[in-house]
Amino acid sequence: MKTLFSSVQCLECGHEMEANLFTARCNACNGAWIEARYDVAALPADWPALMTQRPTNLWRYRELLPFPDDFPIVSMGEGWTPLTRAAGLEQESGHGKQGGEIWIKDERQSPTGSFKDRQAACTVSGLKAREIDEFVIASTGNAAAAYAAYCARAGIKLWVFLPSNVPAEKIRELALYGAEVVKITGTYDQAKEVAADFAARRGIYKDQGAKGITGKESMKTIALELTEQLGWQAPDWYVQSVSGGIGPLGVLKGFRELRHAGLIDRVPKLGIVQAEGCSPMVQAWEQGLAQAEPVRPDTLVIVLATGNPGLAYETLKQASDQYGGAMVAVSDGDAFRAMRRVARTEGFSMEPAASVAFAGLEKLLDEGHIQPGERVVINCSGHTFSAEKHALEDHFLLHLDVDAPLAARPSDGVQNLAKKDLAVALNQLDEQITTIVVIDDNAHDSRLIRRLLQSYKQYRVFEAHNGLDGIDLVRQRKPGLVMLDLTLPGLDGFAILDELKGDERTREIPVIIVSAKSPTGDEWKHLRRYTKSVWQKGNFSARELVDHVVEILSDNV
Repeated sequence: MKTLFSSVQCLECGHEMEANLFTARCNACNGAWIEARYDVAALPADWPALMTQRPTNLWRYRELLPFPDDFPIVSMGEGWTPLTRAAGLEQESGHGKQGGEIWIKDERQSPTGSFKDRQAACTVSGLKAREIDEFVIASTGNAAAAYAAYCARAGIKLWVFLPSNVPAEKIRELALYGAEVVKITGTYDQAKEVAADFAARRGIYKDQGAKGITGKESMKTIALELTEQLGWQAPDWYVQSVSGGIGPLGVLKGFRELRHAGLIDRVPKLGIVQAEGCSPMVQAWEQGLAQAEPVRPDTLVIVLATGNPGLAYETLKQASDQYGGAMVAVSDGDAFRAMRRVARTEGFSMEPAASVAFAGLEKLLDEGHIQPGERVVINCSGHTFSAEKHALEDHFLLHLDVDAPLAARPSDGVQNLAKKDLAVALNQLDEQITTIVVIDDNAHDSRLIRRLLQSYKQYRVFEAHNGLDGIDLVRQRKPGLVMLDLTLPGLDGFAILDELKGDERTREIPVIIVSAKSPTGDEWKHLRRYTKSVWQKGNFSARELVDHVVEILSDNV
């Protein structure tokens, strides 16, 4: 059966638009908070039975996903993660003795180890369908890892902007996938701001996160899955740790659609858990505020460091008012203790962000929000894996220092970058992210070229000493410029040039020839067609070459 995707609705003004997965903003108010709507009433009565005949992944729910049948799916087997009864937690908490149940939705089993693989699979599939070959995200870690893996699989170049407190192990993991990593000396909210401006300046598509369509659609599959795994029954509670809120926003949407279709009898209560050091939603909810005030994050659980939740809080508060639920905050110490306790009682090792949810579960039980006899599902959102430093080159990380622009801060402690300071920082970044590949079998010559360039500019220069390695490096790095020798063993410079210009992934990358070879007449015609210039080794001014390189790269930014 085909998708029942029927329209797109703006969550800011309510305006409804035609069903288009690639809608980015409301065409009435220009609002960015939008979501997909479905003709849920058209679901066949035997839809639950149909699920037994389909693959166990998130794509099994295609009627309630906004993708046509011929969509180019980018998948690594995401979805259909285990739902495990937590008998040890039931006993230790006393909830089991009161007739209650605790179930763990084990998102650690996802391809890169977190629930963000769902988001990456859906979004990257959309990018692939639009033939987008470059993408920008800001992340605190898990989304970056997921997107890095899926973009690598799809052949899409990924730029990741991270706050300064992301561990080196996570950064190495991203670099292993080939992502371009930019570390911001600032908060996650500042990283998002820099990423948005970077994407706008360079005309690169940027992740819409919780605001856009695919993020929430991907997360709602958690609700569809766990409902099916519970025999098409909704739990009484769904509990998750929250940063920007994309997880529970999507899960809420999924439960609402199931309720509208008559497949469940209620929408579960949401248990929203935040780290005390970054809990704008909880603070607003406790005060009964309609909107959350941004805060400056101060928590060791960096994955949960979104200081400004925006409309996500308003949506989740409305759900709490309508269906019941609660928002609680826990200390970092409580989270780490919960991590050890769950490992001891259930055999689940997890990341700190997931343990925040388990600490929150204890608080929800202790404060009486969760009643005896209620069934609770808690999202074990993931855990991290380290990457070996020795497996990486020395160019896997870029730094962007925004400390100076942050000297003058608003009185409420929320940091925003002045536009002029942001422009300065981005100009510096433009130089640092510029990549050049030098293909020359003479290691001495290629090293001299690299040192020459880097003596004037902060470019990243990669070297390859044979044709096959050079072609592979260009495809992987998608550099701003290739500097190519003509006299290489095996594949010579002309064959490399033909290969690069014949590949749609690399044909637009400018090439400069730096070689000792004197081309023949026909060779000159070939080079004039496919290269920017030809330089004879030992017969040019170093400064002239650098100025020429800078000019070409500036034209391509």
